[in-house]
Amino acid sequence: MKWQPVCDPRFKLAEGPFWDDIQQSLYWVDIARFRALRLHQGQLHHWQLHEPVSAFIPTVRGDALVTLASGVYRLNLDSPADYPDVSLFCVADPVEGNRANEARCDSAGRLWLGTMQNNLDAEGGDLPLERRSGGIFRVDADAQVRPLLGGQGIVNTLLWADDNSTLLSADSLDGVIYRYPIRANGSLGERCIWAGPHERGVPDGSAMDAQGYVWNCRWGGQCIIRFSPDGSVDRIIELPLSHPTSCAFGGPGMTTLFVTSARPDSHAMELDGAVLQLETGIRGLPSQRFAG
Repeated sequence: MKWQPVCDPRFKLAEGPFWDDIQQSLYWVDIARFRALRLHQGQLHHWQLHEPVSAFIPTVRGDALVTLASGVYRLNLDSPADYPDVSLFCVADPVEGNRANEARCDSAGRLWLGTMQNNLDAEGGDLPLERRSGGIFRVDADAQVRPLLGGQGIVNTLLWADDNSTLLSADSLDGVIYRYPIRANGSLGERCIWAGPHERGVPDGSAMDAQGYVWNCRWGGQCIIRFSPDGSVDRIIELPLSHPTSCAFGGPGMTTLFVTSARPDSHAMELDGAVLQLETGIRGLPSQRFAG
């Protein structure tokens, strides 16, 4: 396997890769450096924000959503890098001191947002996690917010299985990926453990391929675990990264896997903090734009 960086820079906490098949562009963020980034036709663009940003998702309208600590905002993609034009769309999580973490859109283009206690200071430095105050929320195209779950530690991975009747979501503090049935009214049913703890790191972000297998980045584990649809381990893909954070399929044939990563302050590997790509030969499911 030949992993290649998509660009030269290294990032403090790259996260949330999103492949836009319409524009053939890759979106991601650097949470700790408050930046939203887009790679289009070999050109890297960024927008410098003023608080942690965990996801950067284009919309059907042609702008993008950015999930910041203070709320979900619309970003004008024609605005300049150092003076981004943002406007508040909604505040999904009303808990003071929380921030957005994981965010993905389902097949209907609704934003699902996982939150956690804000663990970053004003300069992007680490703060201790002291409470399980996070939750999972759904944001519809009209900015209506539906709270779905509370009492979460660090929400990572938001994927839909079984013809969209099941949500798969990890809590990194628990070290497991949970399975939630989605009821007919849109609420979440009682959870069960879908994939338990593993010696190769804790579960972070994930992507799903067209066969229903989940590619889960393992924070601190230097690998991706590919889980079968039943939650058993199918294979382990080694990475030249100590802390992979999330992944997404993309490229012209949807067979390229893009992987974001963090760069620790000490004992970093050469490629830590890079965004990598690999041709897998396996078709993945597309990222979904926000419908609003």
